Amino acid sequence: MLEVLQAWDTHMFYKINTVWTNTFLDQVFPWWRDAITWYPIYLFLLVFILINFGWKAWTWIAFLVLNVIITDQLSSTVIKQLVPRLRPCNDPFMHGYLRMLINNCGVGNSFPSAHATNHFGAACFLFFTLKPYLKKWSYLFFIWAATISYGQIYVGLHYPLDVISGALIGSIIGCAMAYIYNTKIILPELVKGKALYQ
Repeated sequence: MLEVLQAWDTHMFYKINTVWTNTFLDQVFPWWRDAITWYPIYLFLLVFILINFGWKAWTWIAFLVLNVIITDQLSSTVIKQLVPRLRPCNDPFMHGYLRMLINNCGVGNSFPSAHATNHFGAACFLFFTLKPYLKKWSYLFFIWAATISYGQIYVGLHYPLDVISGALIGSIIGCAMAYIYNTKIILPELVKGKALYQ
């Protein structure tokens, strides 16, 4: 069973990284999966929360930061140390079978993808705490997390199972954090006293 799963994982990595490609995505994904790309969005989200909920929303910000710390430390510091799986770009058996689209492969292990863990953790927390206010727009958080995670495979950094596992781990943590926040604290009333989107 494990051999079949590994064979599927390698096959899907090869398809995503070398077959299902085009020059446009080759330019987009190295930039799209870079954390620096999203700094303006993070700043916008912080300002958005403070404008609409005031300084009383500091607990929401604290929970979001804590959520990121937990997902990052669990994936990078704990699980990656327990599962010594090479990244495809560091695996000598994969040389000649992949395209590396960024300059730095990284020295850490591959399982799970910290990008997937962190972004799906954040997406779940954002979705379940902001859905009453953002309505249908809140689903964009999952598209954001999924495309960044897919980009990790596309550029040659992770296998699909690294990303899928990271997404599951992050989602569990993000949902748990959102549940705790929504049942124990919850966002304060809107400053303007009405929903952001009708």
